[in-house]
Order: sequence, then C-alpha cells, then structure tokens
Amino acid sequence: MLRRNIRLRREYLYRKSLEGKERLLYEKKRKIREALQVPKSHIDDEYANATERDPKIILTTSRDPSAPLVQFVQVLAEIIETGRSHEFTDVILVHEHRGVPDGLIISHLPFGPTAYFTLSNVVTRHAIKDKKSVGKISQAYPHLIFDKFTTKLGERTANILKHLFPVPKPDTKRIITFANHSDYILFRHHMCEKNGNRPQDIDVKEIGPRFEMQLYRITLGTMEQDAAQTEWVYRPYMNTTKKRQFLGD
Repeated sequence: MLRRNIRLRREYLYRKSLEGKERLLYEKKRKIREALQVPKSHIDDEYANATERDPKIILTTSRDPSAPLVQFVQVLAEIIETGRSHEFTDVILVHEHRGVPDGLIISHLPFGPTAYFTLSNVVTRHAIKDKKSVGKISQAYPHLIFDKFTTKLGERTANILKHLFPVPKPDTKRIITFANHSDYILFRHHMCEKNGNRPQDIDVKEIGPRFEMQLYRITLGTMEQDAAQTEWVYRPYMNTTKKRQFLGD
C-alpha cells in the first residue's frame, strides 16, 4: 500500500509539472492505457452500434425448398421487420427435413456472432385451428418479452434474438414472446385489443406462427467462416445433466 501511494504521488506530481502539448499527450496515453486494462466482452463489441439504426434482415432457405418451408419463411419475413438502412444487420437461414422446418441459423453482420437452433413443433398461421381470429399481421414493430433467460448464456441468447427487431412504439398492440422452458425457447406471436378500462377487458389473440427452438451452438464469426471460434456448443454428454439449465432457471 505504501509503495502504491508513493507511485501515485509521483504520477500526480509529474502530471502537474507538464504543460501545454506535453501534458495533453501524456493524458492521452494515460487514457489509452486505462482503456486497454478494462476487460471488455465480445458482446460489447458486436452489438455496440445496434441501437443506432433499425435492423435489416436478409432471410433465405436451403436449396430447393418445399412449399411448406417457403410458406414458413414468408411468415417469418412478415414478423421480422426490415430496417430502413441499406446495410443488412443479420442473415437468417432456415433448414427443413421432408418439408418440415427443423433448423434456424442467425448470423449477425458483419463479424458475428452466429447462433444455431433446432426447430420443433412448428405451426404456421395457416395451420392454426381458430382461423377466424387470425387476421393480417400488423406492420407495427412488436414489443418483445423474454422469460427466464437468467444465466450468462441465456442473456447472450436473448441479446442475439432481440436485436432482430426494431424499437417499437409504446402504444403498439403486437407482442412477440420468447419463453425459456427447460432450455426450449417457446416462440409465440399475439395481438392485444383493449375493450375497456379493466385489466380483464384486454383481449389477447394468437396470430401465429408458433414453434420451439433449442440452442445448440454459438460461434464468434459469420456462418460461412468454417474456422470461426466456438463460444458454446451442446455436447452429447450434456444429456445426462437433467437438473442443469443452461439458459435459465
């Protein structure tokens, strides 16, 4: 402690003795040195400028998609609103197996990260039983709800998903929910109508689609980079850890 105080005192006296350009140069070097000593995560670097402009998404599929997959992608394209800028912020790739969507890849541009998900229990808007209540999808930006993404990996996943959507207006009636249940992410899409002043007067309608996602890999690059560093991957031996929840409690 005594040596530290002596060193700090010497630095203070040295800074005080400097004048003009020499002092400005010293302060600049000192700030750079302090900035380099502060640990920063890749999350700060990748999404540092995400709030400066709305996201713009390019959505594609695997080769020769079937009619159900094309229909599913069209619905996703309506949900994820494109931004007004000329540069794309994310690429979404949808996979299928025998006409059923079974995989989703989200790659953030220009440097990553890329998240890989499996898809299951996919129900398109056209397959919802109550077709009378399913109207046209609103073009308003949706409010987002993230439930039980409490771990660092859960926060990382939620951060990747939320930056696919622009900032909504406070009075929008469109809601998209990502709910974590035992590491399965339940996707739901609703519209809310207020018919009175009481809380029970709010009418909530599911307009679809609905599906479940499961994260199995995150890399620190874009999807075409085979040598990208793996940040997290789901291993086969993790199946035995039934009580452990990776995304949240």
